[in-house]
Amino acid sequence: MSDQSPRPAPRISFVSLGCPKALVDSERILTSLRAEGYELTKSHDGAGAVVVNTCGFLDSAKRESLEAIGAALGENGKVIVTGCMGAQPDEIRAQYPNVFAITGPQAYESVMNAVHLAAPPAHDPFIDLVPPQGVKLTPRHYAYLKISEGCNNTCSFCIIPDLRGKLVSRSAGDVLREAEKLVAAGVKELLVISQDTSAYGIDLKYAESPFKDRSVRARFLDLSRELGGLGAWVRLHYVYPYPHVDDVIELMAEGLVLPYIDVPFQHASPKVLKAMKRPGNQDKTLERVRRWREICPDLAIRSTFIVGFPGETEDDFEMMLDWLKEAKLDRVGAFKYEAVKGAAANDLGLDAVPEDEKERRYKRFMETQQAISARILKNKVGKRVQAIVDEVGPTVSRGRTKSDAPEIDGSIYISSRRPLRQGDIVNVKVERADAYDLHGSAV
Repeated sequence: MSDQSPRPAPRISFVSLGCPKALVDSERILTSLRAEGYELTKSHDGAGAVVVNTCGFLDSAKRESLEAIGAALGENGKVIVTGCMGAQPDEIRAQYPNVFAITGPQAYESVMNAVHLAAPPAHDPFIDLVPPQGVKLTPRHYAYLKISEGCNNTCSFCIIPDLRGKLVSRSAGDVLREAEKLVAAGVKELLVISQDTSAYGIDLKYAESPFKDRSVRARFLDLSRELGGLGAWVRLHYVYPYPHVDDVIELMAEGLVLPYIDVPFQHASPKVLKAMKRPGNQDKTLERVRRWREICPDLAIRSTFIVGFPGETEDDFEMMLDWLKEAKLDRVGAFKYEAVKGAAANDLGLDAVPEDEKERRYKRFMETQQAISARILKNKVGKRVQAIVDEVGPTVSRGRTKSDAPEIDGSIYISSRRPLRQGDIVNVKVERADAYDLHGSAV
């Protein structure tokens, strides 16, 4: 009699690099792997294959991706490369000609086809169970919700449209059904992401799609309102300051959406913004910021800036520092400009800023923002704020207020006499503050 016992499920090792948008891609691939009966392992050695989801936005990110590919090849002969750097296969093959397969970003089917070739599945539909919300790489209490892929902007420093293509929005019904599953599974915070969140639905001409007993338009405002009705915190990332964003700020004032907005301003000098191919009238942008705070006084604004863009003079940089002091943004990050292969900025014919000068300007920028942040947080001392618990400790737990996104913003350290659980939303009296974090007691 032949042995009818099922063969063991192949194991797949997975490396996820890059931004939250890439993390969502990783979660979708992992969900597909588990749905087909694959086991996941942290060890490359002995796995049926290794999948490396790469980042290719900056040269430093490419180096990290290539190092991860090399490390995987050192332990396993079947390495499948996907993600943004997968859109540049020649660059990968030049260094690692023996990779098993290379696919571009969002190429879920191509990744699965490569996995099938490297390690055929041993699927048993009666025992291979996947939770309704899919496989997540984030903690159970928050999740990233990607509403679109690609971007229609042509910023000279960015190659994302080359890597991920033009804007492709998901239908509103599709997004809302995924969000509903996540909330039903215990997710307390939905982090809405895309390359250009406020452009959502333009490619669909704002078409309606069914959700429950109604139709919902694929429009930023409509989607935000519907998400706000699901009973979870809703945090909006990568929002370009188009005029219709004002309407979404109204939702924040009403409490439907968290009073938090992530806007990539990038710079303040009109000359530099023009070279970046970004909106250049920052006086109007300051007026928008004032208007938003009039609508929603509790609004927290985060942004990211580029220091040392080609042609940036000392006057341009000082203009950015002055703008920062005027805008008083709550959370700000910066990175030193890197010349990305294929970016239009390389062909502008502008003088490069020396690396040591970039470093000096970066430090001055961060010191300026640190002082702004410290003043904003000091004003919270003595007040009560809501916080979501990320990490539980014996007497002090770490959480985030409505003004803070995971991994990129600050924390609030919560003393509590009663036990707290990860994902709890608690009221905290703020007792002290430093440059980036708050400290207080649960009440």
